Amino acid sequence: MTIQNVRLNPDADRVKLSCRHLWKVYGPDPKRFFSGCDGAVPNLSSLRRRMRAEGHIPAVADVSFDVRQGEIFVVMGLSGSGKSTLIRCLSRLIDSTAGAVYLDGNNLLDLDERDLIELRRHKIGMVFQSFGLLPHLTVLENVAFPLKVQGIAEAERFERAMKMIELVGLDGREHALPSQLSGGQQQRVGIARSLAVEPELWFLDEPFSALDPLIRRQMQDEFVRLQRMLNKTIVFITHDFLEALKLADRIAVMRDGQIVQIGTPAEIVLKPADGYVAEFTEDVPLTRVIRAADLMETPGPDLAPGSETHPETTLEDLLPRFAHHEAPVAVMDGLGTVVGQVTARGVVRALAENAAQRHR
Repeated sequence: MTIQNVRLNPDADRVKLSCRHLWKVYGPDPKRFFSGCDGAVPNLSSLRRRMRAEGHIPAVADVSFDVRQGEIFVVMGLSGSGKSTLIRCLSRLIDSTAGAVYLDGNNLLDLDERDLIELRRHKIGMVFQSFGLLPHLTVLENVAFPLKVQGIAEAERFERAMKMIELVGLDGREHALPSQLSGGQQQRVGIARSLAVEPELWFLDEPFSALDPLIRRQMQDEFVRLQRMLNKTIVFITHDFLEALKLADRIAVMRDGQIVQIGTPAEIVLKPADGYVAEFTEDVPLTRVIRAADLMETPGPDLAPGSETHPETTLEDLLPRFAHHEAPVAVMDGLGTVVGQVTARGVVRALAENAAQRHR
């Protein structure tokens, strides 16, 4: 079985953000390890050992990946794995030691301070675990603040800010102060503020981890709703695998500053690269993660009439169909075109392969 990733967005294959051989090394003289190279090294393990022996700590080590237009790319790992350091390197909140980060083909690490400020004002939005709201400003003033920094006139910035406030479901609270809001409402203000500049790229570093479990699930649902409407390119950091499964188009799993596996949620769950990845996924209910698109095969002639399904249909919803017939179920895209089929044999094979891999 070949796990597939069907993306209905016409820009789905266009790379928006590209990271190449990125390093962040802490220590007295980290640059000397990369003299004459761009971060690509022939023997990563050997270099890491030498760095540590000489008093240097590689927090991000030779990381490379691409993020597609309109994709939610989730980076996850345990505390200390390097995921938050990585997103700070991508956003230039801290300077990388080596490597390159390309946004629409332009290397962000080459930007001077003035160009970097302009990039953050107009193209990049950021949301962190700490809400960072200005306590003396109302919700409306907080959301409009980045537009004020851009020099936009008051009437226009308040009009745009109100649209974002309505988008996150806080209309009626625009004149409240942050202290008058719940934690979930404050985080919605932070999200609205970052969206006010209409960013092309959105960085979110564990934005919901400080919230109570119920509010956190509500914010995750809200985030999914917003992404369906806005189709942003997003790098999302979390240590919660269930959160990653709920939000991600693809997941990158980090350990000790390196990426150990990149794949769709189903690829990570069904084919974990090693025991470290498998530990994250051992308690995941497979039927809620695996989609029709992940089980698709080339369509055959014996498709069951009236049994069509969408690529995003979960296995949980597919299984009852095979209780009544064994004919393959047709998988159709948003245009009504058959793009594949799911068979009962294919479902059993996928689950069996996953079980066998976990018992190796």
